[in-house]
Amino acid sequence: MKKTFVLVVLFVLPIVAYLFFASGVNNFGKLPVLTEGVNELDVEGDNVLFQNNITVLGFLGNDVEHKKGNTFNLNQKIYKRFYGFKDFQCVMVLPIGTEQKVDELEKELANLADTGKWKFLFMEETDIKNLFNSLKTDIKLGSDLGTPYVFIIDKEGNLRGRDNDEDEGTKYGFNTNSVAELNNKMVDDVKIILAEYRLALKKNNNRNTD
Repeated sequence: MKKTFVLVVLFVLPIVAYLFFASGVNNFGKLPVLTEGVNELDVEGDNVLFQNNITVLGFLGNDVEHKKGNTFNLNQKIYKRFYGFKDFQCVMVLPIGTEQKVDELEKELANLADTGKWKFLFMEETDIKNLFNSLKTDIKLGSDLGTPYVFIIDKEGNLRGRDNDEDEGTKYGFNTNSVAELNNKMVDDVKIILAEYRLALKKNNNRNTD
């Protein structure tokens, strides 16, 4: 018995500890709410809302051509991985007048994936600024009304992110210029928020069957 106990302590416990810490602390809790009550999407004729959706929100700005690389990075690393979830969507906000450029972008994206969960909204400059400012982040919107950063908005319209990121402290958004950041951080955070809602749904279903 003593030999078995010693073997367990020496070999099994270190493996269990490694698996726990390798999984990351974030995976064992909820993704923090950083800003409550982000302005709801309100574009006449478009039935696109934060409410009841898990949204990746981006601001492409006037220079759509310049942001194509960012969009393709997001498509390959995040969108293609999660678009199969019923309540997941990628919403890109742009100034009115960029519609033709977006048509071309959508055609290119269609060659890479099913674009059904890509939503492009065209808004007035003031509305874009108001929406961005309602995120209340430390990130600046460019003069072209665009940014390489994207944001995770939950089903209640709150901005989710990290309040104890190892590199930035509070992490409001994810830089689509960096494939590594999308791979190493954003993928994990989207997984967490999807799991959070799935777990809540499972608990509700269990209560209803009791």
